[in-house]
Amino acid sequence: MLDLIDATGPNAGGKAAPLAQLLQAGFNVPQGFVVPTQVYRAVAQDNGLNLESTNDFADVRARILDCQLPTQVVDDISSALEQLTQGASTDYVAVRSSSSTEDSTLASGAGQHDSFLAVRGLEQVCQAILKCWASLWSERAAAYRTRQASHHHPLDMAVVVQRFVDADVSGIIFTGDTSVIEASLGLGERIVAGQLTPDSWRVAGAQIVDRRRGDQTQRTDRLGHMLHPRPVAPGDRTKACLTDHQVLRLDAMGHAVSTTLGGHRDIEWAFDGDTLWILQARPITSELPDFSWPRRQTVDGSPTITGEPASPGAASGPVRLILGPADFATVEAGDVIVCRMTDPAWTPLFSLAAAVVTETGGVLSHAAIVAREVGIPAVLAVPQATELLKPASVVTVDGNTGCITTVES
Repeated sequence: MLDLIDATGPNAGGKAAPLAQLLQAGFNVPQGFVVPTQVYRAVAQDNGLNLESTNDFADVRARILDCQLPTQVVDDISSALEQLTQGASTDYVAVRSSSSTEDSTLASGAGQHDSFLAVRGLEQVCQAILKCWASLWSERAAAYRTRQASHHHPLDMAVVVQRFVDADVSGIIFTGDTSVIEASLGLGERIVAGQLTPDSWRVAGAQIVDRRRGDQTQRTDRLGHMLHPRPVAPGDRTKACLTDHQVLRLDAMGHAVSTTLGGHRDIEWAFDGDTLWILQARPITSELPDFSWPRRQTVDGSPTITGEPASPGAASGPVRLILGPADFATVEAGDVIVCRMTDPAWTPLFSLAAAVVTETGGVLSHAAIVAREVGIPAVLAVPQATELLKPASVVTVDGNTGCITTVES
């Protein structure tokens, strides 16, 4: 195994390498170790998997999950895990994918591979490693690579195992001349997945220039080995989840990370008490829409409804309601996908859709990032979008302004 601080791109993938650079520079990154790409290759070869020419992704996934890790690999993981958790406040860890094709300057791979939180013990860690490897061969990951023209071989997967952070508040920051911060109470999985509308801030010149309240009725925290969603306390619903001091602290951290790694960064972070942790720091692969407009309010009876502009451009098409995977087969080229929220598994639909509209989510969520990368307009956080936009009606989605206008009933 490889100590996280020693990770490089070739042996540890796109997620681990920048974290190693930050650790070397003294930033607050959870300690961890890496199962390097060579282990993935060796296990695949030992189990007769021809990864260079396969097109049967389901078979590859099943065979990877059935693999037995070599005894020496298990022993090495056991030793690294014991050392990692010794003296830690908790023996739970995060097991995170780090492939050779994600988190580059050309394509983020946002949400395309699996990671697992609140994992405990050698057996669970080994199973999570196999699941990370298998996720390299999911339909959504393959569709993303094809769309991004990054389906070259070899496709390698390292796995990062880090101390788990029991976050009080977590979120994402996009650094730039104007930094954008999104945050929610508890663990950050729901915010990156677009399952809630976060609180958000814009910061320029070390000054908060805009702030928007989200809609957070639930938070997710670790309860034992489970990630447990629970209602947000009534008193917490009426106030922002970050203080101004924390917002400016995040902005300063973001600029320091960008300087260290070079270029603007998409950073996942978490506050545990007063301790600020950096969980991920990938390059920004696509520009955000202009955030200088005031939030609009939908007027009853108006043919236009509004939300957060998340991916620029404008497109028209018939509304296609997607309430879950069972509806995937109904999507046709040129449809405007309208849903409550998206999921990384929905990525293949983005190659067909003209635009995306959701009821929840932030502009830094995985769905918004992928929409910008593939070049389709997206408007998020549109209240009651699945009720207001009727199936088969034709709408125009403007990802620059956040407006959705019915052009045909």
